[in-house]
Amino acid sequence: MLDVAAPPATPAERRARALLSPRLRLCLLVALLAGAAGAVWAWQPHRLLAEGWPPQLSGGTAAVIFALAYGGCAAALVPRPLLNLAAGALFGASAGLAAAVAGTVLGAGISFGLGRLLGQDALRPLLRARWLVAADRQLSRHGFRSMLAIRLFPGVPFAAANYCAAVSRMGWGPFLLATALGSVPNTAAYAVAGSRATTPTSPVFLAALACIAVPALVGCAMAWRRRGRLGGTRETVQDTARAEPTPAEPGPPLAGRQGHE
Repeated sequence: MLDVAAPPATPAERRARALLSPRLRLCLLVALLAGAAGAVWAWQPHRLLAEGWPPQLSGGTAAVIFALAYGGCAAALVPRPLLNLAAGALFGASAGLAAAVAGTVLGAGISFGLGRLLGQDALRPLLRARWLVAADRQLSRHGFRSMLAIRLFPGVPFAAANYCAAVSRMGWGPFLLATALGSVPNTAAYAVAGSRATTPTSPVFLAALACIAVPALVGCAMAWRRRGRLGGTRETVQDTARAEPTPAEPGPPLAGRQGHE
């Protein structure tokens, strides 16, 4: 049977393919993040620590609005420690913790969705380095356990963890659940510190600072230890590759046959 040639693509189809290409979607993601970060920093959310929450908003409504704003700011790359301190200073330790954790999950979900929709197809072919492949395999196979460890020990930036998880094959459920559970201890420490910021010499404030510093130091130590192991692994692989002899190229197959004939 003769193959029927496919009709040439129309200009509209070519434009649609170009708009849906992975590279263009990745550029759109970068542009969205840059625009959101610029808009948030122009708004200057750190003013909440100095000026307080608008007086016309109070109670549960204010906490819900703050959680929504927290999620948008976290997705726009605003540092979470600043937002957690603001939550504790504005709403107290308990309500501030609830609003901050809800905002953390919301911001992580927004980042995960944007990364999965706009960045996964373009970035997955770039996972060629050994440590990138290992990280992708770990997140894809053990998503909940890996993300829980990342959230408990703040050695990986919040946004970086979100987009690395989005590029991997981790599911939505494990990602959001691990984010919610793993963010509670560190967020609680910041919320308590924010609620006692007016008394920096109180035992509660100093204990909250200790709870912030100790996991950070443990995370840095673990990252440094893994870095040393990774460096040793790379050197071993390179030495092994150099020590292996180069296989000799086989001769022409017809030469042996002509000698036997």
